[in-house]
Amino acid sequence: MEANEISFENLPKAVAHLVSEIAKIKFLVERKEAVKIPQKRIPIDIVEACRIIGKAKPTVYTLVRKRLIPCYKNGKKLYFFEDELLDWISQGRKKTMQEIEAEAKLDFGKNFKKIGANLNKN
Repeated sequence: MEANEISFENLPKAVAHLVSEIAKIKFLVERKEAVKIPQKRIPIDIVEACRIIGKAKPTVYTLVRKRLIPCYKNGKKLYFFEDELLDWISQGRKKTMQEIEAEAKLDFGKNFKKIGANLNKN
């Protein structure tokens, strides 16, 4: 609707048109996802790495020497990234007894069916 078409007689049409335009804009704004700005990965030193994983320096040096922990070396200095250390920690998660029992029951059920099928064939 053009601005010059608005008069007292067609005011209800103009308001209806504006309401529909606002609804379209609202839909577009709500649908748009938040812009994700990638964070810079800043390397940390061994002191900070020790603090994050809760280990002493000699222990971290041993883990590095055995190549058990993610690290980077530039010259004689070791560098770590916090997100990699946290991923490394989460990979060492121990299963609960309930998880172990559920897996055992599931495996037992599968193996039991295989054994029963092999016995029926013979």
